[in-house]
Amino acid sequence: MAADTEQLRSQADLLRRGLADLRAEDPELARILDAEVTRQHRTLSLVSSSCAANPRTLAASASALVNVTVEGTPGRRDHTGCENVDLVESLAIRRAQELFAAQYAGVQSHSASNANYQVLCALLEPGDTVLGMALDHGGHLTHGSPVAFTGANYKAIRYGTTSQGVIDYEEVRQLALAHRPRIIICGATAYSRVMDFQRFRAIADEAGAILLADISYIAGLVATGRHPSPIDLAHVTTVCTHKQLAGPRGGLILSGRDAHTKVPGLRSTFSRILDQAVYPGMQGAPAVNMIAAKAAALGYAMSPEFDAYMARIRSTADEMASAFMAQDYEVVGGGTENHMILLRLRGGISGSIAESALEQCGIIVNKKRAPGETRSSFVANGLCIGTGSIAQRYIDPQGCREVVELVCQILDKVMPLGEKKYHLEPALQEQFRLQTEALCAMYPILDYGDR
Repeated sequence: MAADTEQLRSQADLLRRGLADLRAEDPELARILDAEVTRQHRTLSLVSSSCAANPRTLAASASALVNVTVEGTPGRRDHTGCENVDLVESLAIRRAQELFAAQYAGVQSHSASNANYQVLCALLEPGDTVLGMALDHGGHLTHGSPVAFTGANYKAIRYGTTSQGVIDYEEVRQLALAHRPRIIICGATAYSRVMDFQRFRAIADEAGAILLADISYIAGLVATGRHPSPIDLAHVTTVCTHKQLAGPRGGLILSGRDAHTKVPGLRSTFSRILDQAVYPGMQGAPAVNMIAAKAAALGYAMSPEFDAYMARIRSTADEMASAFMAQDYEVVGGGTENHMILLRLRGGISGSIAESALEQCGIIVNKKRAPGETRSSFVANGLCIGTGSIAQRYIDPQGCREVVELVCQILDKVMPLGEKKYHLEPALQEQFRLQTEALCAMYPILDYGDR
């Protein structure tokens, strides 16, 4: 066949040929991939950790760099044939430094969780004390949960929020002074208020601790100045590239003014130790095609279009929080200052039921534990709603109110039959699904955030 001998000399040639071959030679997989694109267009995602990667990022992730095996950092590789890999990684590093005003940037981490573990392994000995936000109060598994690496390998002390859902900084200080942790972690997965990084640094300095800021959920807001930056306040900052940066699955490790200072108790600087923690410490060859995708996402994040996207994320969150409160739902913390809304459920409906029932109607959410919940996270009493995805639909205030009204209508019609079982009339379920699809058609995903 002519296609078999076709010379593929550019990235565009490879992508075009790959898509054609996939459809011709593996139609089963091609149909599934097409079905997923259709699903994303026909459902409303209100998941706080998600947004759609733009096409330039998708193209970069499918680049021929996947064929190259390298280890080390630009200019210090264990392999030859790395001239273009070095250029790509250097570009990603430069863009990460510029976007976040960092003095050090590591771009090889396969995920933000990996980045957190790499930082902890670099700076801690097994059994050292870590102070992080409790998972039940909005923290992350990697911040000290007993079921994760951090809780299993270190002595994890956890701080939480008040009954109003805001961080009790005096509790953080008292715990830090009482336990003298080697590292304090600040950052959250379900916290709707501004994180006071300056206060965290003051506590860390008083307790003689290293401060690690995990801004995975708010990276876009930080990058565009809509949330205070921790870069020069935390000793180390970790970032996820897919949650708000419209990028690939991956992580970044950043450092500001402390990058080239010596780590307390060690002979090396933060930057050198962090590089060594990734390779050879915990990770072998990086996924260089994903580093290219990170570079593409970071380039997009420096554009006026991305700044406008972050503005829509914030305005949409405020609009939806107000709409939920107008429907007599409790928004934990009394509102939002980022893109997240933590909603406390009512009427005996658990988070598990709400998550499942809404999915059946075409709305995707995540269950979360609101303050005071005693049941497990698999049941929960709340929902964490985020606006990253629907902001890519250029939704207007009226559309926000319609989405909230639809969510509330569905939950009002759900009949709980236990913590996880429920009944929703099939006719109503179909009606609600059609309403969801109508909203999706009215507010389509426009070029995946790159209008």
